[in-house]
Amino acid sequence: MREKVIKTNEYPFTVIYEPLKEGGFNVVLPAIPEICTFGRTLKEAREMAKDALRCYLESALKSGELIPRKPLKRVLKEKVAVSLSLK
Repeated sequence: MREKVIKTNEYPFTVIYEPLKEGGFNVVLPAIPEICTFGRTLKEAREMAKDALRCYLESALKSGELIPRKPLKRVLKEKVAVSLSLK
């Protein structure tokens, strides 16, 4: 009897873990702006990122959506400030 071979694909993505003042980490994937999650610890944030990405990819594959195949080579991070005149 022959074993069924299951093909798997790996999908690498850049993930940003932003420490929050109140504790924990905000998690975003720049290539997929629909994904935003949170973890109380860095370990939990990493697991949440993997889980959110897995759910997104499974849904996208089922519905035939295009998946970004190339990871971002560079993430540009900068602060932006605006001035407001309050009356």
